[in-house]
Amino acid sequence: MRIIVASKNPAKLDAVRQAFATVMPGRALHIEGLTVDSGVKEQPDSDEETRQGSINRAIAARSAVPQGNFWVGLEGGLERISDQWLASAWMAVLDEQGRLGMARTPTLPLPPAVEALLQEGLELGEANDRVFATHNSKQKGGAFGLLTEGRMTRGGVYAQALELAMIPLLNPLWAEPPTGERAGAS
Repeated sequence: MRIIVASKNPAKLDAVRQAFATVMPGRALHIEGLTVDSGVKEQPDSDEETRQGSINRAIAARSAVPQGNFWVGLEGGLERISDQWLASAWMAVLDEQGRLGMARTPTLPLPPAVEALLQEGLELGEANDRVFATHNSKQKGGAFGLLTEGRMTRGGVYAQALELAMIPLLNPLWAEPPTGERAGAS
């Protein structure tokens, strides 16, 4: 099984590996990461922009490496609701038939110190590194790991969302015609 991931980030590649190993146990997985443009801002600041970035990445991965079984785009972003910055990510998975599965991670509230740096224009990973005095956290546990003291990690949360994104691609209920179009339905 050849899976092309629109990222070389180790946390994202591990999430893809974990998710596919869970939903396709026993399958030999060949996971390749590559760098593609998301077509959105480096730090998306709306749910819709984050979602679109994940779709764009999956499509770009398929264009760059058409010989595969699945193409995966993962995009983390921000959203401001009321007076609170929240972080989440969208997962997009394309299959060989061109079907698209999508899911979003849980939403993570960000602390005031991180919010202040976001307001200054910093990207979330850099803001987290400054506030938590760490380095390259987005390629490790990410904001999820930092804010939950490692109980949750970026890779673990992304893996769960990827499993959900693959439901329409793997579950036979999505292969059936809508109820009103079934043979013999009245």
